[in-house]
Amino acid sequence: MSAVTIDEAWPTASQPFNVEVLDRMPDDGRRYELLDGSLVVSPRPVLAHQDVAGELSYVLRQVCPPELRVLSEPAVQLSADTEFVPDIVVIRRNKLRGARLTTPPLLAVEVRSPSTALIGLNRKKTAYERFGVPSYWIVVPDPAAPELIAFELDDGRYIQVAQVIGDKAFAASQPFAVTVVPADLVAALPGPDSD
Repeated sequence: MSAVTIDEAWPTASQPFNVEVLDRMPDDGRRYELLDGSLVVSPRPVLAHQDVAGELSYVLRQVCPPELRVLSEPAVQLSADTEFVPDIVVIRRNKLRGARLTTPPLLAVEVRSPSTALIGLNRKKTAYERFGVPSYWIVVPDPAAPELIAFELDDGRYIQVAQVIGDKAFAASQPFAVTVVPADLVAALPGPDSD
């Protein structure tokens, strides 16, 4: 695929945003996602965000059963006009094919950033719920008050099963047994007084 400019990739008025149009967006360091046909553009995650996502991926990989896989930043197509790039997903090993996931991952994790906080907590949560993603976690990477909020599907609706802050542990049972401590995820981040 050749590089294109945003002007070249942008759909015409008669052609709404969909996954096909999204595939033409340039690889310019931004994260392009679709939400019900609306383009959501975010800056590249900052280093602290990437570090926290990496720490959580490591924690998950340490206990991930062999029939499952932990992936970082895969495209997840929820419909023809909705596609997200979660920070982490857990999928069944037999789903490791193609350019994107088109079936619900077992777990989707978003590490919250200031630019996407409300979208992740409200609109993405609703979209993942509608798509049937069994578990959805939001990690708040604030070094002073790190937090993990976990939701699980119950009769087609998300219920909050945990909200842990700091040194409090979250003992997840879905998609597999794992214990996550928010403070451990941000332990390497510099504090507010660091240079």
